[in-house]
Amino acid sequence: MTGGRLLPRPRSIRARYTLTVALLSLIVLTAIGASLDFVTRNAVEARLFQATQRTAVDWIVSMTSERAPLTPALPRRADLLQVTDARGRVVAAPAQDAPPVRMTPLGTAERVRNRTECGPGGDQCFLVTAIRIPPQLNHLFGQGATHYIHVGKARPALLAAHRLELLTGAGVLAATALAAWATWAGVGRTLRPVAAIRARASQITAGDLSLRVPEPPRDDEIAQLARTANRTFAEIEETVGCQRQFAQIVSHELRSPVTGLRVRLEEALTYPDEVDPHDAVRAALATTERLQSIIEGVLTYARVKREVPTPEPVDLVALVREETGSRTYGPPVRVHVAGEPKVLGNRSQLAGVLGNLIANAQRHAETAVEVSVASGNGEAVVTVSDDGCGVAPQDRERVFEPFVRLADGRRRDPGGSGLGLAICRAIVRAHHGTLRIEDSPRGARFALRLPLLSPDRPSAVATTAIRPAPVIPAH
Repeated sequence: MTGGRLLPRPRSIRARYTLTVALLSLIVLTAIGASLDFVTRNAVEARLFQATQRTAVDWIVSMTSERAPLTPALPRRADLLQVTDARGRVVAAPAQDAPPVRMTPLGTAERVRNRTECGPGGDQCFLVTAIRIPPQLNHLFGQGATHYIHVGKARPALLAAHRLELLTGAGVLAATALAAWATWAGVGRTLRPVAAIRARASQITAGDLSLRVPEPPRDDEIAQLARTANRTFAEIEETVGCQRQFAQIVSHELRSPVTGLRVRLEEALTYPDEVDPHDAVRAALATTERLQSIIEGVLTYARVKREVPTPEPVDLVALVREETGSRTYGPPVRVHVAGEPKVLGNRSQLAGVLGNLIANAQRHAETAVEVSVASGNGEAVVTVSDDGCGVAPQDRERVFEPFVRLADGRRRDPGGSGLGLAICRAIVRAHHGTLRIEDSPRGARFALRLPLLSPDRPSAVATTAIRPAPVIPAH
């Protein structure tokens, strides 16, 4: 007894399915075999009893009062013929017949009876029909007593010694074994891709995420599982690669201010007479603020990549007017509106994206910033354009990478962390939108596209709750 079970349960799915099918097949086939055995036996016996009864009736009809058949000839369709009295004594039988078989007397109310009778020792049995001879013919056999005629056919070898049952049982066992073998082979063939997937998956480690599990050519559940696993591995590889790259960039960005802070403090301690302590503290404080800005940007970027925004209907026109209305410094911002597009998203995060794009455009603009809001093809489109130097085509994707800052950006904003645009794109992607730099006659043109809020989309969806989106650091 193992784990509360009388029999241990096979660990293999293949073995479990085979055992289950074998047991079910044995039960079903046994029931079918028993039914077939019963039907076959009854059909054979019914056919033989019908023949013996017809033979007995024909023999009775052939009897006449002028000629008493005291030694009747054995009919061609019978193997046994006897005439007995009420006590079961044989009074007439064919001369060539075997030794008489003792018959069971009929009851007083019985006229016809079918049953199996066996000779001495039970080595030879007959299917016998016993019929009461009509009273007007009893005098042919003496003294006018009640007599019976017994006509029998030798029991077929198929019905003797339980041969039919043995053959049926052998057939049931053979069919059960065939079903078990077919199940074992079929399940094994079905699970062969699973074994290949498991073997390959065991080789995929954190050190090598480039491997993929084999995908069967079919479109069944196993193939779908393999494709899903490969997509998951690809996403894991991409995520781990981004994390490693991000960790390297963060460590590189933090190394410079930490090294400068340490140098300043060491100079103040080593040369106390030559270094003004107030200047050293002010420089250290400025470096600390720089470190704090980088750390906050990193936390914001990681939070946006990890958390799901809480959606709500957002009016982009109202949001743009709020962000542009709060800009009391820098070049003027002109807004152009076409329609009233609404989207489903996190208002605070989208406000941070628009604020960062507008601030970035004001930082690089020469005279003015143009913001337009429109919709089309199921998307809400917000463009922020400036009339500055613009971004070279080869740098239009680089500026969205963490800590990437172009020369003009470093000149205009020396204290920036280089995470603003990266965080903006991460937020937009979390909202199933896109953010890219498009061609423009002059300056840079940032295009933000988000799916429109259609009537059949829910206005509120219960998702993972997050903290309010923090302020996005300047790029």
